[in-house]
Amino acid sequence: MTATQTELRQRLEERLAETLAELARLEERLEGKGDYGLGKGDPSIYEWEMCLALKQRAEHQARSLEAALRKAEEGDYGICEKCGKPIDPARLEIVPDTRRCVQCAQKR
Repeated sequence: MTATQTELRQRLEERLAETLAELARLEERLEGKGDYGLGKGDPSIYEWEMCLALKQRAEHQARSLEAALRKAEEGDYGICEKCGKPIDPARLEIVPDTRRCVQCAQKR
């Protein structure tokens, strides 16, 4: 594994740890805060819905980062799923769990 690959893998692991910590915070905020008894227009319902949406987004992000780490273990990390070419390391720095190169992502 090259130094760049090691750095990118470390970035994936850090991002995953941050995402899992955020997920735990959101789950804690949602715990016991079901939408029971909340009336329309109640500010609590807005907060609950916002936390739920953020939790779902964090879950999706965690799955994506875990998939990227699996690819790193298999030696396929940084290879575009669509065209099979290497993904620019600068793109991986910004979006470490990306599965497509810029060109293929734009075609989507």
